[in-house]
Amino acid sequence: MKITVIGCGRWGAFLAWYLYSIGNEVKIYGRSDSRTYQNLKATLKNEYLTLSPEITFTDNLKEAVETADRTVISIGTQNYPQLAKSIKDCGVSMKNREVILCMKGIIKEGGKRLSEATAEILGNHTQCAVWVGPGHVEDFIRGIPNCMLICSEDQQYARRLCSDFGSQLIRFYYSRDMIGCEIGAASKNVMGIAAGMLDGMGYSSLKGALMARGPREIARLTKAMGGDERSIFGLCHIGDYEATLFSEHSHNRKYGEAFIKGEKYEKLAEGVETVKSVLYLGDKYGVELPICSAVNAVIHEKKDASKVFTELFLREQKSEF
Repeated sequence: MKITVIGCGRWGAFLAWYLYSIGNEVKIYGRSDSRTYQNLKATLKNEYLTLSPEITFTDNLKEAVETADRTVISIGTQNYPQLAKSIKDCGVSMKNREVILCMKGIIKEGGKRLSEATAEILGNHTQCAVWVGPGHVEDFIRGIPNCMLICSEDQQYARRLCSDFGSQLIRFYYSRDMIGCEIGAASKNVMGIAAGMLDGMGYSSLKGALMARGPREIARLTKAMGGDERSIFGLCHIGDYEATLFSEHSHNRKYGEAFIKGEKYEKLAEGVETVKSVLYLGDKYGVELPICSAVNAVIHEKKDASKVFTELFLREQKSEF
């Protein structure tokens, strides 16, 4: 199939590499003023991988979408509404066009999920799916396999994508619980920051408690929003914990550790903005989110991390279940 990948960062470049490797005709879209796009186009490589010269490039958004059977998007979450509006403004009909979202975050304005923004801006007639789950580019490039998840309200479509995108490198599962998959995938980045903060304070042994309690509070939120709380105990959330809470490649974990140590960390850590959106949803649906609140208090309210996390883990006694 003809697939356009929008986004040329670490994950976008990998998606182009992977989708080409399983037999698709791949094109990468990037903004003409993007240094990352220009470097990738000129050299066909980044610090992680080298692309085939058969992969093409364009900075024309209308061409990128119009010529694609499927459009796969991997950009910063907060930039997505503007991209979707730009796609709409191109004049390309999105009726029955396929859009696969490969991002993990919640939009700040109104706490919208990415699929909600897609329907709102591009129309309900757009065929939308989300691709989430564990895995790092660094591991995939070395041939280390993993399992991932594709979710769509149209379960038959999700199953078809699993079949079309699956390989010996990535085994896909499918789901129709968009709320659970999107909330779970976004909030695991907040848990990743919390894990990094524990590492930075020398409290790594508390990651076990974090792994036990984190999914419980996100499951409560998911249920309150009308999603399936069981999704949080699958690949979209707890299944991604090893890659997010422990891996040396996790941007969110590394951000949390660097924050505690007073070091700069300049790569994208989606959980920094996501935590505010998750708390907004917690307030909206009346769900207490103590771990997310602790992360927000340290990052955005500049409270003392040691005190915040000590109070978090020494809260009043309560039953585990």
